[in-house]
Amino acid sequence: MTSVAVLRHAPLARAVQSRALAIASGSSSSSSVGTTSAVAVPSVNKNNQESRVLLGMSEQDLQQLALEFGQQKYRGKQLHHLLYKRKVKEIQDFSHLPLAFRNELQEAGWNVGRSPIYKEVTAADGTVKLLIKLQDNRLVETVGIPVQDDKGSLRLTACVSSQVGCPLRCSFCATGKGGFSRNLKRHEIVEQVLAIEEIFKRRVTNVVFMGMGEPMLNLKEVLEAHSCLNKDIQIGQRMITISTVGVPNTIRKLASHKLQSTLAISLHAPNQKLREMIVPSAKSYPLDAIMKDCKDYFLQTSRRVSFEYTLLAGVNDAVEHAIELAELLHEWGPGYHVNLIPFNPIEGSEYQRPYKKSVLAFSAALESRRITVSVRQTRGLDASAACGQLRNEFQKTPLLASAEVQQPQLEMAVAS
Repeated sequence: MTSVAVLRHAPLARAVQSRALAIASGSSSSSSVGTTSAVAVPSVNKNNQESRVLLGMSEQDLQQLALEFGQQKYRGKQLHHLLYKRKVKEIQDFSHLPLAFRNELQEAGWNVGRSPIYKEVTAADGTVKLLIKLQDNRLVETVGIPVQDDKGSLRLTACVSSQVGCPLRCSFCATGKGGFSRNLKRHEIVEQVLAIEEIFKRRVTNVVFMGMGEPMLNLKEVLEAHSCLNKDIQIGQRMITISTVGVPNTIRKLASHKLQSTLAISLHAPNQKLREMIVPSAKSYPLDAIMKDCKDYFLQTSRRVSFEYTLLAGVNDAVEHAIELAELLHEWGPGYHVNLIPFNPIEGSEYQRPYKKSVLAFSAALESRRITVSVRQTRGLDASAACGQLRNEFQKTPLLASAEVQQPQLEMAVAS
């Protein structure tokens, strides 16, 4: 897929454009900490402190930061413990650290990077959806899903967002209907997991990048957040899933990192024509191209690819669709799994939730053709559980008016 081809299709082009804007704005700020003497406080541009966030930094980075402030190296280890174990939200509450060090950090523009919870909704089944109010007054969703297995052990999954809104506008998705604002920074992704742990008062065991946004359009920050979740919060890579509707070239980029996490493709249709109707950005990334990239991903990482398939009544839930899907997957080789998702109804949508018998018939048709399949248990229907629903109830624009940044030329978007 060439950059020119990407520009011919508006939904994905707008998405890449937005990503370029986020990168362009981020590149104007320095992420380095100036070093002078053992006593002097590192210099900082007071008007641009976006990068001076502790959350998301590794223990090694925090140790280096401590040294640059004239502190002993072990202070960095203490910082790490305060951020990720004790989950302290304010620098002044870092009681283990000298007051002078805390003051110097704040004077230099550093902050923890935790945001307040704006709204909390709990469903009857225990699912909790949070709206987190970011520094620029935008709202982002995250969901905590507790599930008890047959042995009585509790698995707590955090469904995290990677963008404020989503530019791809899949026809059935509430997030796209709420518009797109910007990419999330790594700490804004990480803090969602910490917020879920705080609400449930227990560790998150699994993380799925299936909340608001397209993770592959924010791959740099997603990978940095992934690293933090794995190494600092200590969630195993195999317990993390990254979901994508498909963005050209990004599956290959992800494969090059050789993560042990699961790649989930939001497929939703067994053929190109139907997929373009459900997922407008599919015009820029034909089904055959996605399947080839998935096959290469499996060969390169030895990790099974999962396909998300949202069942829409009367649209893509017929047994004929299941047969066509099975044929597609067998054509491209082994190592695939299908996760069926009965549609979560959202306000203003023309789509309907399928009957249970349709879901079971679709699943049986796949299984009879040797396709590994699971049906996602619907959670939180009374908590606006569909991605983007709760956020749309409260915000489609920033809570406080802010000046819009002028859009860059689209040519910038394909530079990467």
